[in-house]
Amino acid sequence: MNAPLEAAVTEMPAFLVFTDSAADKVKQLIDEEGNPELKLRVFVQGGGCSGFQYGFTFDEDVNEDDTVLDKNGVSLLIDSMSYQYLVGAEIDYKEDINGAQFVIKNPNATTTCGCGSSFSV
Repeated sequence: MNAPLEAAVTEMPAFLVFTDSAADKVKQLIDEEGNPELKLRVFVQGGGCSGFQYGFTFDEDVNEDDTVLDKNGVSLLIDSMSYQYLVGAEIDYKEDINGAQFVIKNPNATTTCGCGSSFSV
């Protein structure tokens, strides 16, 4: 009786990682905007040189099918269609000599393009 339950638990996909660096940057941007109702929405859409591309936008509304991750006083929103492509991914914020940007490390992506915002599965 325990074996089926254990199998179901081990087959559950990994959740998303929303790093402290990304959450802190989102908080800074929201504070600069002066609207505490804003949340960061991460989404996947068709396009880019590899078939899919990531997008980021601020949103005040949480939709019924959104997955919400709260960290360091800010919320990250992902719609159900995008979630399936982002399971197990890490959403981070990096600053280096090439500039500053939000970065998604996605274990589901079989290929990525040089820009870092386009991928295929």
